Amino acid sequence: MEHTLAAETAVDTNLAAVSDSLIIAMIVAYAIALFLFAVEAAYGRRRRLRANRLMPAGAAAARGAAEPAAVGAAGSAGAAGSGAAPGTGGMADLDAEDDMRVRMRREEPEPSAAQHVVGRIALVVTALGLLLNAGQIATRGMAADRWPWGNMFEFVVAICLCSVAAFLYAAIRYQARFLGTFVLLPVLVLLGIAARWLYSEAGPVIPALHSYWIAIHVSAAIIATGGFMVAGAGAIAYLMARRTEIRRAAGERVSGVAAKLPDSELLDRVSHRFIVLAFPLWTFAIIAGAVWADEAWGRFWGWDPKEVWSFITWVAYAAYLHARATAGWRGSKATWIGLIGFGCLLFNFFAVNYLFSGLHSYA
Repeated sequence: MEHTLAAETAVDTNLAAVSDSLIIAMIVAYAIALFLFAVEAAYGRRRRLRANRLMPAGAAAARGAAEPAAVGAAGSAGAAGSGAAPGTGGMADLDAEDDMRVRMRREEPEPSAAQHVVGRIALVVTALGLLLNAGQIATRGMAADRWPWGNMFEFVVAICLCSVAAFLYAAIRYQARFLGTFVLLPVLVLLGIAARWLYSEAGPVIPALHSYWIAIHVSAAIIATGGFMVAGAGAIAYLMARRTEIRRAAGERVSGVAAKLPDSELLDRVSHRFIVLAFPLWTFAIIAGAVWADEAWGRFWGWDPKEVWSFITWVAYAAYLHARATAGWRGSKATWIGLIGFGCLLFNFFAVNYLFSGLHSYA
């Protein structure tokens, strides 16, 4: 019996060692992928996203039909030395800014074959890092014989996994490969913080976390946070692209990575799409947390700092969705509301856990 128990302990120790080794391996893989994405962003050319997958079918068809006419109108207007007025003639559905964006898309060539190869290699390396990330989480969970997100270190690693998975989905479905730099940079920063300051050895968790609700409540929060991270990356990229378009419209010459970002409208749609996907999961996580709180502490809501800031984050993202759906806000105004929500999310994740004391302090 003692021999068997010792063997089981050795297996757990070995799995924990494998998990720790995978931390370094996945950080290296993500760092290589970030470098490749940065190279592609620095030396690539502007590309279009798959607009037909981000726009309603009718809008995509209308835009596709309008662009050739817009290009022709822009060419004749340029020869005459003036642009067509919005709402008149063949430009009825496109304002001057839309016309400018259409011309930029037509004039700038597609990336070279070498740039395509660099981007695809970066995606493959990112997928390898994702597998290593998943392997690290799985081996740590098996080593501790529990769900592997019982502390801040494990929570950060799981969030990085979901963020990278969401990015790969965007890269494949929407050709949003350009987001690799914007997503992997914070992922590497988070993993560095986790490995340097948050690391804890695999082991049992406190009794309060011995519940099946950790697999429901915390998992939903992790997946939602991953989606919000990609949405935040898309929002930052949108603001950069929007500023670039304004400067170009004013006749300024723009260079650098910002000059090679896709159309700002489509970046805005990428960010919006991921908030739409993540918001219901965040809502479910709050509800599941309230049910777990009632089971563990005898009340659904106690104004604990973590509960309060989770709700504030929910309100911020709800305001973003409400503004787009009812007020018809698009572009910068809505993007800033979404970034406020992302700031609340980060504050809830880091500051609340270390600046305030409460029932969630064990996290």
